[in-house]
Amino acid sequence: MEKNYLKYTCIWVFIILAGLLLMYFLPGFTIHGHVMRRVDLLGDVRIREEQPEDPDSLLPLLPKVKPAFVDTCRTGATCIEDYSDSTLRGMTPFYRALDELNQHPRLVRIAVFGDSFIEADILTADLRNMLQSKYGGCGVGFVTMTSMTSGFRPTVRHFFSGWQSHSITDSTYFDRRKQGISGHYFIPNPGAYVELRGQDKYASLLDTCEQASIFFYSQSEVTLSVSVNRSEKQTRTFFPIEDLQEMKVDGHIGSVRWTVDEADSTLFYGLAMDGKQGIIVDNFSLRGSSGLSLRSIPMWMMHEFNDRRPYDLIILQYGLNVATERGRDYDKYAEGMKTTIDHLKEAFPQAGILIVTVGDRNYKTESGTMRTMPGVKNLVRYQQKLAADNGIAFWNMFEAMGGDGSMAKLVHAKPSLANYDYTHINFRGGKHLAGLLYDALIYGKEQYDRRRAYEAE
Repeated sequence: MEKNYLKYTCIWVFIILAGLLLMYFLPGFTIHGHVMRRVDLLGDVRIREEQPEDPDSLLPLLPKVKPAFVDTCRTGATCIEDYSDSTLRGMTPFYRALDELNQHPRLVRIAVFGDSFIEADILTADLRNMLQSKYGGCGVGFVTMTSMTSGFRPTVRHFFSGWQSHSITDSTYFDRRKQGISGHYFIPNPGAYVELRGQDKYASLLDTCEQASIFFYSQSEVTLSVSVNRSEKQTRTFFPIEDLQEMKVDGHIGSVRWTVDEADSTLFYGLAMDGKQGIIVDNFSLRGSSGLSLRSIPMWMMHEFNDRRPYDLIILQYGLNVATERGRDYDKYAEGMKTTIDHLKEAFPQAGILIVTVGDRNYKTESGTMRTMPGVKNLVRYQQKLAADNGIAFWNMFEAMGGDGSMAKLVHAKPSLANYDYTHINFRGGKHLAGLLYDALIYGKEQYDRRRAYEAE
């Protein structure tokens, strides 16, 4: 008869089960620093009592993560894109200057360097008017001694005689070492004069100014006379120094006439009609320029002008003389413009820099329709990358105009806003584009204020 082991198996199972259940009551213990877990055979079905959590007061508070401020742009608008880095060479210096202007009287200066697109004060005239109307200021700003477009510039009446004019775009010999900030220098003949008169027929705040200046560099004595509002002349003699010199007059100035009574080895650069607070916009247009010539202006001369006229914002508007009909590779131009931007950063260390792109330019296709040159759109992309790579600001004027085919629309508008070369705007078109740039500047300032207020919360 075989022995029955089933009962022994059940007994052992019962003993082991009982032992495991009883092990639940054993206290916890540690072996060599390791905490041994308690045996709880019924742990999966047991109803657990909620353990009280440690009081929060014993724990450090979690830091509040504040989301970064996000710039927005109004629907349908073309806003300024600021690529500035920690050096803050984008729009911040200009916006800070406007804040300072609101706190105490000061001048906020803008220099606009460009090509024939802004010649004769097109676009800059209305931009100046809009900014001066909002923030104050008067006068037309910087004017070269002579000008090919003096008869067409409506913002100032400009008369001159007896000057030898030299420009970096001259086909004959030009001494780059002598040029001033505008890319010119002027040599007077005996009795040379230049006169500026304010006017009230185009824009406002230009009929009178509060101070007028003439800028020159001389290696010998020079004697100048000035007549304000056709009054009696004031005469002054200047001795040679190794710096840019300035003769200035103050008052309620409607006209000012400068006469060179005596000069030898003297170079003249330009004049200015300014206010004593508010906005100044200087137009430095140079027909045929690509912007690369700015890097050839001697650094010492740029520093001299910065001492006399420190800019808060420099606008670079170039491209008409760079874009080709189907151009794709603008690498060499971008490399050259980088050196130009570096040159300006060193010369005007306090200024922000804004690239304004080339505008639309149309050509006639084989079918006779007017279309945007593909090379223009390619250049716009290079200009945007140039701004991003150099940590400055960017405004897409091509997009603001309306993009593809927008120049033709401006030409055929009633009344016309551009010329029939499908390249250049007229003064009505300049006013239109100035309004778009003005809106972008003001909206950018509003966003700057919102960001500061948000970060201060």
